[in-house]
Amino acid sequence: MSKKIKIEAEFEELGWDELTIEEQQLMMRARKVSEKAYAPYSDFHVGAAVRLESGEILQSSNQENVSFPVGVCAERLVLGYAGANFPDLAVKQIAIVARRKGEEIWAGVSPCGLCRQTINEMEMRFNRPINILIQNPDGSVLRFPGIQTLLPFKFDDLNA
Repeated sequence: MSKKIKIEAEFEELGWDELTIEEQQLMMRARKVSEKAYAPYSDFHVGAAVRLESGEILQSSNQENVSFPVGVCAERLVLGYAGANFPDLAVKQIAIVARRKGEEIWAGVSPCGLCRQTINEMEMRFNRPINILIQNPDGSVLRFPGIQTLLPFKFDDLNA
């Protein structure tokens, strides 16, 4: 028997002045660190910044490798660093931006599948959602209340 299932996602699209000061600060850190991306093959510079529950901000950019599968996304790099160096502090927010080298306009991006699963793992680790902020090309910012919105069929139970 066939049956249709509908999945709905709710998130916000905000203008810069609608973000909190903390969110603006996090977005600015992601923008700044994107300039330090090592992306000689794609020229696609991604920056990610996270705010820990302590208020501390960590940041990273994508790091490519001539062997394409070996490169590391900005999101996974900063979340891995947070987990390794601050293992007892939850990540409250992550900001993600990207643009092509030499371009003024930000690209429309969304975390890849590996990064989405990494965000999911961090949410599971601390049993709390991570607020996700993504820069839009028009200057607006998308705010997601957690990874469930971006990854409705997340993999989070080895025994299921």
